[in-house]
Amino acid sequence: MSIRLHPSLLAADFVNIESELRRIDTADAVHVDVMDNHFVPALTFGPQIVGRIAQVSPIPLDVHLMIDNPDKHAVTYAEVGAQSVTFHVEAAKNCSSVVANLRQAGAAAGVALKPATPLEPYLELFHEVDMVLIMTVEPGAGGQAFMPEMMDKLGELSEYLAAHRLTPLVEVDGGITVTTLPLALHHGANTFVAGSSVYGSGEPHSNIAALRAVAQ
Repeated sequence: MSIRLHPSLLAADFVNIESELRRIDTADAVHVDVMDNHFVPALTFGPQIVGRIAQVSPIPLDVHLMIDNPDKHAVTYAEVGAQSVTFHVEAAKNCSSVVANLRQAGAAAGVALKPATPLEPYLELFHEVDMVLIMTVEPGAGGQAFMPEMMDKLGELSEYLAAHRLTPLVEVDGGITVTTLPLALHHGANTFVAGSSVYGSGEPHSNIAALRAVAQ
C-alpha cells in the first residue's frame, strides 16, 4: 500500500489554523494532538476547537488523544467530526469499550503506545482496531528527536499483524523526517505523523512531496 502522511497541527501557527490547514491539503489527513495537561504536561485543544477544525479542514482529522479517561471523553471527538480517534492504552480502563464506542459514533478507532509500553499485553486488542500508533518520541511535545530504538518494537508489531493477517494502519509519531521515514517504513510503518519537517521551514506542500518521494 502507499504511505499516508498526517502532518501535525502542533507545529503549525495556532493563530492562523484555517490557512495552515490549506497549506497541507495534499496530505492524507491532519494529525490533531489533544493534550490535557494531566496525561502529558501540555495543554492544546478541546472538543469545541477540534469540532471547528473539522468544519474548515480540507482533509480528514486524525485526532490523537493524550488525555486521562478516554473511556469518558474519546467519543466526544468522534461526535464533533474527527474521522479517526486514537487514544492511549495507558490511560484507558477498558480499551475494547472505547474502540466500540468510537466505531458506533462513526469514527475509526486507534490505540497509541508510549515508548516504554510493551506490545504483549495488547496483542488481542490489535485485532479490534483500525490503527496502531507507535510513539517514536515521548508524548507531550513537538520537535523531539526520533528514537531509533523503537524500530525493534515496530518490527515486532508488523510481524504480529502479518502473522495474524491483520490490516490496521501502523502509524509512527515523533521525529519523522526524510531521513527517519524510510527507516520506519522498512520496519512496517505505513502512516507517518510529521510536524517540524512539514511546517518548520520551507513550503509545506514541497515538504510533503519530499517525504512521499523518499518512500519510493
